[in-house]
Amino acid sequence: MKTTLSLIALAALLAACAGPEPKKPTAAEAAQAALPAPAFPNAGGSGATAAAELPWAQAFQGTRLQQLIPLALANNRDLRVAVANIDAARATAAARDADLWPTVNVGISGSRTPNASGGITSNYQAGLQVTAYELDLFGRLRGLDAAAAAQLLAAESNQKAVRIALVAAVVTTEVALQADEALLKITRDTLASREQSLKLIRQRFDGGITNEIDLRAAESALQAARVALSQTQRQRALDENALVLLLGSALPAGLPAPTGELADFEPLAELPAGVPSEVLTRRPDIRQAEQQLAAADANIDSARAAFFPRITLTGSFGTTSNQLSNLFKNSVWSFAPSLIQPLFDAGRNSANLAQARAQRDIATAQYEKAIQSAFRDVADTLAGRATLGEQRSAQSAQVDAEARRLALSEERYRAGIASSLDVLDAQRSLFTAQQALVQVQSLRAQNIVAVYRVLGGGG
Repeated sequence: MKTTLSLIALAALLAACAGPEPKKPTAAEAAQAALPAPAFPNAGGSGATAAAELPWAQAFQGTRLQQLIPLALANNRDLRVAVANIDAARATAAARDADLWPTVNVGISGSRTPNASGGITSNYQAGLQVTAYELDLFGRLRGLDAAAAAQLLAAESNQKAVRIALVAAVVTTEVALQADEALLKITRDTLASREQSLKLIRQRFDGGITNEIDLRAAESALQAARVALSQTQRQRALDENALVLLLGSALPAGLPAPTGELADFEPLAELPAGVPSEVLTRRPDIRQAEQQLAAADANIDSARAAFFPRITLTGSFGTTSNQLSNLFKNSVWSFAPSLIQPLFDAGRNSANLAQARAQRDIATAQYEKAIQSAFRDVADTLAGRATLGEQRSAQSAQVDAEARRLALSEERYRAGIASSLDVLDAQRSLFTAQQALVQVQSLRAQNIVAVYRVLGGGG
């Protein structure tokens, strides 16, 4: 027994002696160092960092969102898949880690067979056995273990990325629903106004005061408003269906109806206009790409080690006896080391190494693209923040001007100074300006959500 334990200890010692090589820059660090510096200034860093750490419950405080987002986090199927992928990656990592240790089996057996003298021969056996334990002198198993560990971290980062994207998608869809509700209110008001205008013009046509052209123009404007109402109702139904899909369940009972107000999406509106580049390293998609690159590096180490000899140990310790009562009085043991050196494999090991290197090159390019895409996302979002506020102010001023123009046109029409076509033209212009104002308000709200998403916020 002491001999067997000594052999197992020797095997563990040899595996420990084959320690990791001195630490060198990883491919991820080299890839990041090769990237150009960000094109936007490092201004307002403290605010940007706070935004990256801002939980969704603080970022989006609308009454509906406080009910919708937790429901989506609990039921969304994409998020469930991401969580299940973590469990699968964790199991794979545990299996690779177990390969580094010997497998010890224990068993007991007995048999009875007739012998030549007419009697019965009994044979009882019991013992421990170590089967084909590989001494990882050249890092093949440790490479596979490191790759599996990196894939686990990548799966965890992917789950965080899916979570952030889910929250952003729920909020963006809620923005669309609120915009639909605002457009419905505007369209209904416009429809009522045009119905009154048509009624007035028809009375004047029946009295011979106006001509048929004015009457038909008023009818056309009324039907155009009805078309817009149908289109908006259909779009609202589609956006509500999209929200239900994100939630993974029906809308909760007691959920307040959309009000058409977009003020609930303003908490992030006053973020600073600059972002420090180190904030982007917190983005889970970048962390995922980095871990996938680390896994590709580890696979290269494992593929390279396949060219070296593979040393395995097989040993056993046990007892055997012809009588059960004497089973543990005599001991037997065996120890059988073996060494396999690849000689001819038709290029299999070379092909595996070439494939691992190609996968590393792919992972490097994907990692670089993830960083570049993150910089562009932030730059695009900040560009939107710089212009959408001004656009909203200008559009609001245009709505005020068109509303005043319509009021004056109606006054002139009632006084007989202007024609009904002037009133209809003013109505169309006001309706168009109101629709554009809702659209730019929606874009600004979506931009605020995008700031939250591109900074990797959420908790």
